[in-house]
Amino acid sequence: MAAARERFAQDGYERATIRAIAADASIDPSMVMRYYGNKEKLFAAAAEFDLQLPDVHSVPRDQIGATLARHFLVRWERDETLPALLRAAATNEAAVERVREIFGRQLLPLVTAVSPEPGEVMFRAGLLATQMLGLALCRFVLRLPPVAALTPDEAAAWLGPTIQRYLTGSPARD
Repeated sequence: MAAARERFAQDGYERATIRAIAADASIDPSMVMRYYGNKEKLFAAAAEFDLQLPDVHSVPRDQIGATLARHFLVRWERDETLPALLRAAATNEAAVERVREIFGRQLLPLVTAVSPEPGEVMFRAGLLATQMLGLALCRFVLRLPPVAALTPDEAAAWLGPTIQRYLTGSPARD
């Protein structure tokens, strides 16, 4: 697993190979295939991604959404692990589970800290994940030009109010 993490970090998901990872671990590639099945499953198992979420207690309550939008964008630009994991999740259930685990474990404490309704924490965390994962998919995987061109401050200005409402607001009613 350590060899896989190092190789994926060094070469990225696309260039890393099972053969190279097995060579780094001094094992036969067939052993990797036996335990993981394919590169996507190995990557999903090896992927570690710390969202490095800010302490929301030190952020003015009405600025949490913008702060998180900016934070996520800057965080993902520094590390290609999450975009690679999103690409793998498009076709691999193990990668999907890894994304769920990362976001569930790391987002829930933050949402719990700011949610006005304790019974809505899971729902609000899910909505927050839709925005953050959607942004990552469109910017780093699909590379949609308008989204890819946004600066972190522009993304925060557009997404911040939506994230803020998901975390602390109420649904819009007609």
